[in-house]
Amino acid sequence: MTKRFLFSIILATGLSSGTMGFALATADMRNEIILQRTLSWNGIPYRAYPSGTPELTVKRMTIPPHSALPWHRHSAPNAAYVLSGHLIVEDRATGLAQTYRAGQAFAESVDDVHRGRTDNEEAVVIVTYAGVPGMPLSIPEGEPK
Repeated sequence: MTKRFLFSIILATGLSSGTMGFALATADMRNEIILQRTLSWNGIPYRAYPSGTPELTVKRMTIPPHSALPWHRHSAPNAAYVLSGHLIVEDRATGLAQTYRAGQAFAESVDDVHRGRTDNEEAVVIVTYAGVPGMPLSIPEGEPK
């Protein structure tokens, strides 16, 4: 066999780049956008990201049944994905509430006081924050006056 012929076999099988089997893996791959929004869940447009060096944070939250997170707000855009159970998100000022179930995502509000709560089952939620170093992920706002 010539060197050229062997080189052709190597390229065809993907051995030269360590990608043998890669075509099979990508043939079964699915790519689905779960959420893409310019507005938060309660309809308020995002204005801007915080200035500074971007810092992404991904947090997994497990919220027990029959419980509520404290009223809070966020200073930076973030998005949540419900892995299991369901989460009821409430806006304190308007009383608007929306339920998100396992497999659904929602865009969190910025600078609006809100909270998440559960009813008869625990909720597991992944939240991704787009802030800057030193910025708190959540700012407590206490009970309504």
